[in-house]
Amino acid sequence: MKQTIAFALAVVSFFMMTAAKKSVTIFMIGDSTMANKAIDEGKQERGWGMALQGFFKEAVHIDNHAVNGRSSKSFIDEGRWDKVKSLIKPGDYVFIQFGHNDEKPQPERHTDPGSTFDDNLRKFVRETRALGGIPVLFNSVARRNFFRIVPKNDDDEKLRETVFANDTIESDTLYDTHGAYRFVPARIAKEMNVPFVDANAITHNLEQSMGREASKKLHMWFRPGEQPSIPEGRQDNTHYNVLGAHVVAGLLADAVGQIVPDLKSYIVHYDYIVADNGFGNYMSLQQAVDDAPVGRPIHIRILNGTWSKPTIPNGKKIKIFIDSQAKIEQ
Repeated sequence: MKQTIAFALAVVSFFMMTAAKKSVTIFMIGDSTMANKAIDEGKQERGWGMALQGFFKEAVHIDNHAVNGRSSKSFIDEGRWDKVKSLIKPGDYVFIQFGHNDEKPQPERHTDPGSTFDDNLRKFVRETRALGGIPVLFNSVARRNFFRIVPKNDDDEKLRETVFANDTIESDTLYDTHGAYRFVPARIAKEMNVPFVDANAITHNLEQSMGREASKKLHMWFRPGEQPSIPEGRQDNTHYNVLGAHVVAGLLADAVGQIVPDLKSYIVHYDYIVADNGFGNYMSLQQAVDDAPVGRPIHIRILNGTWSKPTIPNGKKIKIFIDSQAKIEQ
C-alpha cells in the first residue's frame, strides 16, 4: 500500500513495507560493544548489534545475544552459547565477536591467543556448522585510544562508573589496545574457511579519520550537563553512543555484504531509522522529520511502534518506510 500526501511545499510519502515472513535469523554473540542496552531514563549507550536491524530488510531478523562484560570463555561457561545453539536453524547465521574481555586478567574471563581463545572460536564455528548454521567471525572493534602508552584497563564495564574529569592530552594517532587478540579471528577464519570481517581495521580507520576530537562523538564521552541521563558526564573510549552504534553498524553491515554474498541483497540504508526500542538512531518520528534538511529527499524507516502522523515543515521531501511492526495513525 502506498499513500502520498502533499502539504503546500512539503511532501511526505508513506510506504508500507511488505510483511514478508522472516526467513533468516542472524544470531549475535559477543560483548558490550555489540550488546543491546537499556534505554530507560534517556540512556544513550548502544552496542552496534543493537542498531544492526535497521540495515537489513525485514526478511532477516537480528537476534542479539551479546552481553556486557562477557568473553568467549564466560559466554560458554554461563550457558549462553547453549541457549543460542538451541535456537539455530539450518541457514541461520551466527556473528561471533569476542576479544575485549578475553584480554582481561580475571580467571573467569581470560583466554590466551594461540590457545584457549582460538579453541573457543573453533568451538563456536564447529558447533554452528553442526546445526546447519553459517558462522561469521569478527575481531574486536577498536577502542578510541590516542595514547602511545595504552592506559591500564582491567574492566571496560567500570567505565560506566566514571565521570568527566578533564580533557587529557592526546596524540593525533590512534593506537591499538588489543594486541594479538585482534589477529586470532582472521587466523581461525582462514583455517576453517569462515567468512571474516575485519571490524578492528574498519573501526580503527573510522576513528583515525575522524581524529581525536570528532571521534569522541561516537562514544560515551559527555561533559557535565551535556547529557541529562549522566549529569556528571563521562569519559568512556570503549562503548558507543547512539551515533557511534549506528555508524559502526552501517559500516559492518556493508562489510558483511562483501564477504557473504547471500546477505548482500538484504542490506539497506536509510537516512534516519526510528524505533521505540532504541534500535534506530531516533526514538521520535517527529524529531527525525524536524531534523531532515530542506530540499533533498530524505528516507526515514520506522522499525516498530505506533506513531502519530508527523507535521512536515514546508520545503521538505520525506519518504517514510513503515515495517510490518510499525504503524502510523491517520
